[in-house]
Parts: sequence; structure tokens; C-alpha cells
Amino acid sequence: MVEMELVGVRVELPSNVPIVVLREKTGEHRILPIFIGGPEATAIAFAIDGVEPPRPLTHDLVVLLLGELGAALERIEVTSVRDGVFYAELRLRGIDGDHIVSCRPSDAIAIAVRTGSPLFASEAVLDDAGQPDPGLVEEPAADEVVEQFREFIDTVDPEDFAS
Repeated sequence: MVEMELVGVRVELPSNVPIVVLREKTGEHRILPIFIGGPEATAIAFAIDGVEPPRPLTHDLVVLLLGELGAALERIEVTSVRDGVFYAELRLRGIDGDHIVSCRPSDAIAIAVRTGSPLFASEAVLDDAGQPDPGLVEEPAADEVVEQFREFIDTVDPEDFAS
């Protein structure tokens, strides 16, 4: 499992479909975009922004239930992707031992953000659906591009362009 960080929730244009974006904390820093539903996107965004609703929303209720039952969310894991559908697990520690609960990644992330629990993804998921982080892809420095162009100009002969 590879530890991930939550980058945020975005809307994919032009379809206006929300996605949650995770990024590897170390290594290649690949990003993992996961399409999610509107209510889950709102729930994650509320948790990121620290919005406290007057009454608990579903994910808040889950966190309250865990506390009442003496259980803790140890971590979430995005375990697989099949036919474009992502699968996740809640790794819980209860008074009677450890438990694994299968769930949607969006729900797992919404709960993890509320509890401060770490996020993980399997290497296989990252190999299948991970993408290079566009913010980390290095473009050549401007002076390097200019130097390459000068070298080209110095070596080119006008006859090279004759037909």
C-alpha cells in the first residue's frame, strides 16, 4: 500500500462531474482522480473546510457511531479498480478486534477526513489509474530552450530548407 494525501475535490469540465484527487506522498507523486457523486463531493469539501452542519450528515453520523461503539478508523485503503469502478476498505480497530468494511472510496475519504485517518492506495490501483501530477512535470527552463534554439540556428544551413 502507498500512502496518499487528499489534494481536494474538483469538478471535471465540461461534464461538471465531481472528482476527488489523491496524490502519492512519496515516490513518483502520481495523482489518483476518482469520479464521485455530488453529495459525497459536498461531504468531503465540508470536512476539508471544517464546516459544522447544525445536525450530523451521514458521514458525521458514521464517525459518531464509531466513537459510541469504541471503534477507531485506523486507515482507508483504495484496494482495486475494475471496469472503471474503484473499491475501498475501512480498516477499523474495535474493542473486540480489527474489522474491514468494504465501501466506496468517496465515503471512505469523507469519513477519513473527519477522523484525520491516513489514506492509502494499492500499487496496482496506482499502476492502473494513477497519472503523473501535472504540477510536478518539469518543463525545460526558458534559458535552456533558448540555448537549444541558438544551437539549432548556429548549425542550420539555409539550403536545408530548399525543396
